[in-house]
Amino acid sequence: MLLDTASLYFRAYFGVPDSVRAPDGTPVNAVRGLLDFIDRLVKDHRPDHLVACMDADWRPHWRVELIPSYKAHRVAEERPAGPDEEEVPDTLSPQVPVIEAVLDALGIARVGVAGYEADDVIGTYTARATGPVDIVTGDRDLYQLVDDARGVRVLYPVKGVGTLNLVDEAALREKYGVDGGGYADLALLRGDPSDGLPGVPGIGEKTAAKLLAEFGDLAGIQAAVDDPKAKLTPTQRRRLTEAAPYLAVAPKVVRVADDVPLPDTGTALPHGPHDAGALDSLAARWGLGGSLQRLLTTLTT
Repeated sequence: MLLDTASLYFRAYFGVPDSVRAPDGTPVNAVRGLLDFIDRLVKDHRPDHLVACMDADWRPHWRVELIPSYKAHRVAEERPAGPDEEEVPDTLSPQVPVIEAVLDALGIARVGVAGYEADDVIGTYTARATGPVDIVTGDRDLYQLVDDARGVRVLYPVKGVGTLNLVDEAALREKYGVDGGGYADLALLRGDPSDGLPGVPGIGEKTAAKLLAEFGDLAGIQAAVDDPKAKLTPTQRRRLTEAAPYLAVAPKVVRVADDVPLPDTGTALPHGPHDAGALDSLAARWGLGGSLQRLLTTLTT
């Protein structure tokens, strides 16, 4: 089981009232919400391995070089060295180090790799997996990894962190008309304002799905543009021709990496805390109460 950790603690932050606070009054709604979410996931799915995948760089320079608008609207401060600072709610930022410390004390593997997003870490673990994989994320970008033949599916939170949609290839075909392998092509054609991806002007989700059904994949669509006999309307042909520079670089930006240099980290689900003393201190300092105790009970039973 691979957790898109930032996606999940954002969900927890907005799904749990900020009246949930530490003894000193500091909000810990994201911390406790994430712990409750992990508890439920472990109870319901009992994974053998669990990795909290992290954004070591939420806006990698190599993606920005190709598409400068990539996530640009979410930049709080540009930094010449190291990752740009992302706009994050004031009361969420201080909770992230607490989340990291608690995960470490629990012994839940926490993996981020410099120069890569959590999506890329997830993509690489998925590529290396020899058995079924559950990816837990609120980010549709990871639908591209869904693969029934390999047992790769996405568990997508649809209401806070309490209700999950199970996304397999049948679900993708029903909603988008593509399978997991086709989702990245659909996404780059359609564009995604939340990630600053312009897409091809005038090519929305339905048109993109029809083009992919007709021509197979992005390469097939691009070949059709150059084939006067291909079933493209003049407007579609013009729009795709004009978007050629974007289409030349978008695949590398949209498709998650599968070759990230992962650290040699044990990923087995812990059956007891890695550092009980540190965990006790964190529980007292931040008032983690029942959320932490429930997760500990689940891990040790």
